[in-house]
Amino acid sequence: MPTLFADSNLWWRIATVPVYVGSIVLTAELLHRYTDTAPEQVRKVVHIGTGNVIILAWLLDLPAWVGITSGILAAIITLISYRLPILPGVNSVGRKSLGTFFYAVSIGIVTAVFWTLDLPYFGVIGILIMAWGDGLAAIIGQRFGKHPYTILGNTKSWEGTLTMLIVSYAIVSLVLLTVHGNTWQTWVVGIPVAIVATGVESIAQWGLDNLTVPLSSAGLAFLVDRFLAGSSHL
Repeated sequence: MPTLFADSNLWWRIATVPVYVGSIVLTAELLHRYTDTAPEQVRKVVHIGTGNVIILAWLLDLPAWVGITSGILAAIITLISYRLPILPGVNSVGRKSLGTFFYAVSIGIVTAVFWTLDLPYFGVIGILIMAWGDGLAAIIGQRFGKHPYTILGNTKSWEGTLTMLIVSYAIVSLVLLTVHGNTWQTWVVGIPVAIVATGVESIAQWGLDNLTVPLSSAGLAFLVDRFLAGSSHL
């Protein structure tokens, strides 16, 4: 997939990352302070919004060190925010979770791995499944979930789980469609990835899904895609 603005000044492209993330966090804080938006909904604004930064990194052809550095800095800031009220709109949901920290770590890891391999779209798949799949699953589950179930102490809804499954498959297929075009492999890779991502999200606790879902999704998408690519030449 051709990148956008790849020939533009590197520092201009890098500057878009803090500007974008800062606008998302500011929006969340304004919602938290001046509206009656529920804390969990505020978190989902940040969760989904900041995850999209991986698309910027891909389209703007940012080097791996930008994502790695951003992940480290974000992880440090979130750890501090658990002690000091610097991000009340993000961490005021009334439950113990290191999810925001794990989210930052996952962005750093997938960037370090897949940008280095010159296969950034697998990192994009992992982060977007976490951002949109998990984010929309929580929103749908809380608003429309009428059929709950419990697994390993986690209470979920079948409506939310189905949302996670569908969105995960759609993300994998759409990303690979932009890279490989309309091939049969494009539409097959998402099946096992969506199933695994949904299963991992269902059993994770303490916000650990923000790490395990992106890494397992990106890694499995890479392995299945490479396997199918090899099989097509046999």
